[in-house]
Amino acid sequence: MRKVFWDNPYQTSLETTITAIEGNRVLLAETIAFSFSGGQESDKATLNGLSILHSEIEGNLIYYTLSDNHRFCIGDKVTLEIDWARRYRLMRLHFAAELVLEIITQHWGLEKIGAHIAEDKARIDFVLDRNISTLFEDVLVSYSTIIEKDLPIHTGFSDEATQRRFWKIDGFAEVPCGGTHVKSTGEVGHVIFKRKNIGGGKERIEIMLTEGGIGAI
Repeated sequence: MRKVFWDNPYQTSLETTITAIEGNRVLLAETIAFSFSGGQESDKATLNGLSILHSEIEGNLIYYTLSDNHRFCIGDKVTLEIDWARRYRLMRLHFAAELVLEIITQHWGLEKIGAHIAEDKARIDFVLDRNISTLFEDVLVSYSTIIEKDLPIHTGFSDEATQRRFWKIDGFAEVPCGGTHVKSTGEVGHVIFKRKNIGGGKERIEIMLTEGGIGAI
């Protein structure tokens, strides 16, 4: 299965072929619909206008679940379309979280214990026995510097056979990641942070996009 969302994460429609059917699950020759991985939520998508209800990764393949009465057959030519507004917010929030995590890792070496990227916000959880908001000002300064430089974001395979991917900003970092990414840091945009204590020496940063400046709430 060719994952076009890695080649061109901006592509919103794809003509492809059904290569396998298992009940209400179908497999496609190529796909632009990302499936939940690395904390990034799945795309919302349709196949010939029929909503994809669920997707799951098995090995290097992605199976898409449709309603029981989908009536597709192996070999059918179909049109796959994604909800672009959702995808673009996921891409921006994903990389905002990647930048925040890398800044915190480089400067403070905190241990990440969880992450999730949704359409409205991203979150990262750390092991920390004090209020993580004390770091916000310094993190935001470093973050905004990278955003305002509008640096190119390079992506590719670190191991094509196992489909391991990475993103890289020259002079900043190279990080393993198989998500979908925008082309440059300027596209990510500014963010605001919110702190949550999730108990037991664990702290959470919630990250939200803003069309204005940067800050914390």
